[in-house]
Amino acid sequence: MTTHLLVTQLRFARSEFVRCLEGVTDKDAQRRIEPINSISWIIGHLANQENRYWVTVAQGQLLQPGLNDLVGYGKPASTPPLDEMWAAWTSITEAADEYLETLTPALLQTHLVWKDKPVEESVGTLLMRNIFHYWFHLGEAHAIRQLLGHKSLPQFVGDMETAVYYPEV
Repeated sequence: MTTHLLVTQLRFARSEFVRCLEGVTDKDAQRRIEPINSISWIIGHLANQENRYWVTVAQGQLLQPGLNDLVGYGKPASTPPLDEMWAAWTSITEAADEYLETLTPALLQTHLVWKDKPVEESVGTLLMRNIFHYWFHLGEAHAIRQLLGHKSLPQFVGDMETAVYYPEV
C-alpha cells in the first residue's frame, strides 16, 4: 500500500519541525518569552494533538496520560523539560504512524468515533489540521529562536524531495 500524500506531508512537516529545533538546549527550550509559550511546551503540545487524534481516538490507546494537563490547549503555560517532551513526541509519533499508514482516500472521508459519537471533522480534515498546526508552531519556534539570539538557523522550507506531489489514485 502506498502512503497517502497527506501522511507524507505530515511527516515532512514533522521533519522540518525537528530540523528547526536541532541544537536547542534544555535551558533555551524552557525559556518563556511572554506571551509566547516555551519551545519545550510547543513540542509537547504537538505531541498531545497527535496523541489525541491518531493514538487515543483512532487506536484506543493513551501513551502519555498527563500530557494534556501539561501542554493542552487552554491549559496554563508550562515549561516542561526538553528531553521529556522529545521522548513523548517520539513515542507518540511512532504510534501514530501505525494508524496513519492505513489511511486511504476512502478512509480520509470517514469520521473517527469518540465516546460513541462521530468526531465532527473527517479524518482527512483532522490530518490537514495536524499538518497546519505543525507549520504554525514551527514558525513560532523559529521566531523564539531568533528572539533568543540563535544564529545560523535553518532556512524554510527545506528539501522537498521527500514530500513531492503525486496525483491521488
